Amino acid sequence: MIIDTHCHLDDERYYEDLDEVIKRAEAHNVKAFLIPGADIKDLQHAREISHQYPNIFYAAGVHPDCIDGYDETVLRTFLEDERCIAVGECGLDYFRLPEDDAQKALIKQKQKEIFAKQIQLAKELNKPLIIHIRDANDDSRHVLEENDAGKVGGVLHCYNASKHLLPLHKLGFYFGIGGVLTFKNAKNLVAIVPEIPKERLLIETDAPYLTPHPYRGKRNEPAYTELVVEKLSQTLNLSVREIEDLTTHNAARLFKAFSSLI
Repeated sequence: MIIDTHCHLDDERYYEDLDEVIKRAEAHNVKAFLIPGADIKDLQHAREISHQYPNIFYAAGVHPDCIDGYDETVLRTFLEDERCIAVGECGLDYFRLPEDDAQKALIKQKQKEIFAKQIQLAKELNKPLIIHIRDANDDSRHVLEENDAGKVGGVLHCYNASKHLLPLHKLGFYFGIGGVLTFKNAKNLVAIVPEIPKERLLIETDAPYLTPHPYRGKRNEPAYTELVVEKLSQTLNLSVREIEDLTTHNAARLFKAFSSLI
């Protein structure tokens, strides 16, 4: 059994065939799914999907690229839903910052403030975090440590192979491994994966993004997690079954709602 711990099934690219996508995933042994939050305006659709399918849960949070729409009151209404099992995805993303230094500093500061607010929400509601980090390793680790995020833990979604982030496993953080592991240019990730404690590994797709080889360029979907599992089994010299069992139990340990499905 595989659990896809990060798939945007609320994305418009699944509007026409979500049932078929889920059936294909289940036929490939993917039996449970977690939809992360990103833009607050999409949370209602994620909630509807999670109430329609018993093996789909969702998270509520605001992606760093969407912080202008941050509304804690609205966010709380979703986080109080029993099908909402995590806070996120939230974090820091410095990839598309403006060139002007003053503007850049303002956006970085606002991202850090909104990130910290969501960490506090997670601690208040006792829900794990789904963390997005891009080109912001130092600041992200600092915000997590400064705000005592280890009280709830979470997952570093699409772990970026940063050695600087590895010690976060000691604070209860897991590492989401997805299609990037199968890319031909993923040498750094392949090299560092064996350094991650096995009890901290999770499987994800980030569908519809980051489609694994050999389907790069096409829409990603949860069925392709089997390709990530296969590559992870080769990297760690474990069987596919061992990887499936390991990562499924890891997911259920972090996101306790999955326990009822395994």
